[in-house]
Amino acid sequence: MGLKYVFVAVLASAITLFALQNSEQTKLRFLFWALEGIPLATVILVSAAAGIVLVGLPLWIDRWRLRVRARGLEARLASVEALLGERARGPEAGPPR
Repeated sequence: MGLKYVFVAVLASAITLFALQNSEQTKLRFLFWALEGIPLATVILVSAAAGIVLVGLPLWIDRWRLRVRARGLEARLASVEALLGERARGPEAGPPR
């Protein structure tokens, strides 16, 4: 657990250094839209975050679907195991016919 905190601290330090070294202002243009005076580090970090979300979201959705499917299959397996257990015990003794 402590290794996670060290990793987060190193990553935060690297991002801070990156932002400090890339603080010059830039102009951002997209089609007919333009923003001026945005720090270059902000543009790069927001772009990276958007990429992470765009790649990670479909992966997270697939993982969620697989978990739901696994839960359904586990429930189905439990019911089949219960049915096999009943059959293995054989017919229960009832009144004679």
